[in-house]
Amino acid sequence: MNMSKETEQKIAQLQVMEQNLQGLMQQRQGFNAQLMEVDNALSEVTNAKAPIYKIVGSIMIAGDKEQVKKDLTARKEILELRLKSIQKQEDAMKEKAEQLQSEVVKELKPAK
Repeated sequence: MNMSKETEQKIAQLQVMEQNLQGLMQQRQGFNAQLMEVDNALSEVTNAKAPIYKIVGSIMIAGDKEQVKKDLTARKEILELRLKSIQKQEDAMKEKAEQLQSEVVKELKPAK
């Protein structure tokens, strides 16, 4: 089958988009894992009766419970913002890919 240069370029774009989507999905999974960790840590800190410790660099030091909760809450908000941003990028890229894919399919269908 003979494809036009334009169609070949669109197929190449689709392949790049697919790779970018996979990268975004991996980032989203990483952020989701971090968010779960922060949620678990927040829950533990909230319910803790014993002193709270936090890791700073390569050492563990005693921390103020309220300050640790504040830090974890701030981290959670940042992760949620990043997740929203990645989701928007993912949605936009999926939409573009679907549009490009339909164009390629139309061009590859034989004219009747």
